[in-house]
Amino acid sequence: MLQVRISEIFHSLQGEARTVGCPTVFVRLTGCPLRCQYCDTAYAFSGGELLAIDDILNKVGRHQSRYVTVTGGEPLAQPNCLPLLTRLCDLGYDVSLETSGALSVEGVDPRVSVVLDLKTPDSGECHRNLYDNIPLLKPIDQVKFVLCSRNDYQWARLKLDEFDLAGRVQDVLFSPSHQQLSPTDLADWILEDRLPVRFQIQLHKVLWADEPGR
Repeated sequence: MLQVRISEIFHSLQGEARTVGCPTVFVRLTGCPLRCQYCDTAYAFSGGELLAIDDILNKVGRHQSRYVTVTGGEPLAQPNCLPLLTRLCDLGYDVSLETSGALSVEGVDPRVSVVLDLKTPDSGECHRNLYDNIPLLKPIDQVKFVLCSRNDYQWARLKLDEFDLAGRVQDVLFSPSHQQLSPTDLADWILEDRLPVRFQIQLHKVLWADEPGR
């Protein structure tokens, strides 16, 4: 019986990425090897509950949602995340995976939209980026940059060009770190430089701040 350690399963609006605003079931896995300075889910670093994949699927199904996001922590830190993703796809859900990019996405079911979070210098975890993941990205995937400063923005611009990210994936997402970078400043920089990216603000923070389970 395959099990996964789960911090929480909840129904909310997707706060970012291509399905922003859509009712979504979030399956938050426990554990993360990274310690980004802006992390808002430190409560998922430890604890949680071991659940059989069948039990997780039953809990997800009760919410009657088309969209499911598997997140963390860092979900790929648990090997049984991979069969969980496949089972969700087999049931017909539109599945996305939020991953730090520090672990390989090679075994992820091709039906899953990977949201790869490339860590910027000011995150404190830039050295953990596994750039071998870039060639594995599919057209349905997304790359996210959480930006804390102008320096982060300039670094992300370089990565955008270096890896031709806009030509490789569905969306490249630029997001200001909450209360660290002015959203207006970031929007102005994107417009000035005519970048082929999607600006986003974390909708869930606007609506519910950092309340767990929202």
